[in-house]
Amino acid sequence: MARKRVAVLISGRGSNMTALIKAAEAKDYPAEIALVVSNRPDASGLVRAREAKIATALIDHQPFGDNREGFERALDAELTAQRIDIVCLAGFMRLLTPWFVTRWSGRLLNIHPALLPQFKGLHTHRRALQAGVKRHGATVHFVVPETDSGPIIIQDSVPVSEGDTEETLAARVLEVEHRIYPQALRLVAEGRATFAPGGKGNGP
Repeated sequence: MARKRVAVLISGRGSNMTALIKAAEAKDYPAEIALVVSNRPDASGLVRAREAKIATALIDHQPFGDNREGFERALDAELTAQRIDIVCLAGFMRLLTPWFVTRWSGRLLNIHPALLPQFKGLHTHRRALQAGVKRHGATVHFVVPETDSGPIIIQDSVPVSEGDTEETLAARVLEVEHRIYPQALRLVAEGRATFAPGGKGNGP
């Protein structure tokens, strides 16, 4: 079976992008990272992608102003031109409109630094510490129009230590992210985790 063509969307350093690229180097991995797209020209992840001999594209959101759908139509055109099968968000700092999310439904993945449904949104590590939770982690999920609410593909956790700061906790969670995102992409690329619009989907 042909490997699925994957695009990774980034806005910064793209550490999860790097984890996906490394995983896809394995001969038996069912997906290839075919494209890296950034909405920011200064994203250092673009340099990393080029060093890995992966095609890159810059679609700067700023010229589009408040026209979010206009930006997304340009993004969609690039993804379509590159024959992309699956899109992975990796530190992509743009909220996507229902138009784009619906168009890529079941083929759009995101990683969130918390054990969803806990701590949706921003500042997850700070909020976890404030809440006094014993375990914290990361979740890969299908993207739906409502933020951080799509079906969960995989998640894993680490213990929260008494002396943890946002930084120490974030560093431990990042290791989890780098481990589970390639696992989740494998499940989706192999058809073992699916999500059909209007359906409940099925996990691994």
